[in-house]
Amino acid sequence: MPQNTYPKLHNAMWPGLVGKGSPGAEPVIPLDTMLDLTAKAEVGGVKFDGVDLFLYNPHVDINIADDGIKALAAKITGRGLAIGSVVAPVWFDASAMGDATKRANWVTHVRKACRIAQKLRDLGARPSGVVRIDSAASVSDWLKDPKGNTKLIAATFREAGKIAKDLGERLAAEGEICWGGMHSWKYMVQLLETVDLPKIVGFQADMSHTHLYTLGENAPEHRLVPKNYHWEPGAYHAAMKKLTAALRPWTIDFHVAQNDGTAFGSGDHAKTGRHCVATDPRGKLNIPRDSAYWLRDEQDKVTKKMKHICWDGCMFPNETMLKQQTWNDVLAAMIEVRNLHGWAG
Repeated sequence: MPQNTYPKLHNAMWPGLVGKGSPGAEPVIPLDTMLDLTAKAEVGGVKFDGVDLFLYNPHVDINIADDGIKALAAKITGRGLAIGSVVAPVWFDASAMGDATKRANWVTHVRKACRIAQKLRDLGARPSGVVRIDSAASVSDWLKDPKGNTKLIAATFREAGKIAKDLGERLAAEGEICWGGMHSWKYMVQLLETVDLPKIVGFQADMSHTHLYTLGENAPEHRLVPKNYHWEPGAYHAAMKKLTAALRPWTIDFHVAQNDGTAFGSGDHAKTGRHCVATDPRGKLNIPRDSAYWLRDEQDKVTKKMKHICWDGCMFPNETMLKQQTWNDVLAAMIEVRNLHGWAG
């Protein structure tokens, strides 16, 4: 039986940035270091195929010039890696739910991210991927006017979606419990339906964050498991079936991840689904098995929707991040996912 070659296996570069560099937090891990760790990872002769990027300093300046984009592409492809999805830096001075200035800034950041993504694609360095977005709004602010705020976020997403379409890109909203209007599976579906650009604006499923959806973290009214739940297989399966039936049709990007059922924040990042290393014994997820909820349809057929999948593991200690074995273990888990739910190209 031929070995599966799709989806391609990517590693995220933003764990070197997220929760790092702010007062009291650990230092940022440079992009070159993250690239080298990824390129050196190998399991049974199999290596990572590419990386996904965060378009934020000091890794990548959102205002990078064309020559800088060419140099970035050369830096990454020179290590034998392709580029996939990119994260737009839509926080800091922006919000999809803010005042006119903050919403305009939000759209500007997405426009710049789409430009970089398009340029990388035109250079032949980026064969697949989306531009990742979120509302950049807190749950507490959203709760002040749920219906009105969802409409406002949707209008901002829709404006950015039209820009993305003109540049040949798609936007994927990553559902996390920390983002207002995206903090539960039902609110996420409602937002995407309100945007109503299904071919352009979709969902990015992260196994850790969507696991918190089932627990009703930040939205107990949408909890999918019983009150006295202890990860019983039947209850977990029923919850994941309902969750993915609602969100899988919208899913255009997928993050392989592990989670221990808790929330965590580091540095200036709000609490969200805690990422765990691939081999963490506290992890509640069976990574190869549970990827099927997202990568197979209701008839258990491989969807082939995602040409690449990406590992996401943020806010680990730098000591863990700088160990080569960490990334070999991640790659091993990714290979298992592809062996079970991939296809031969």
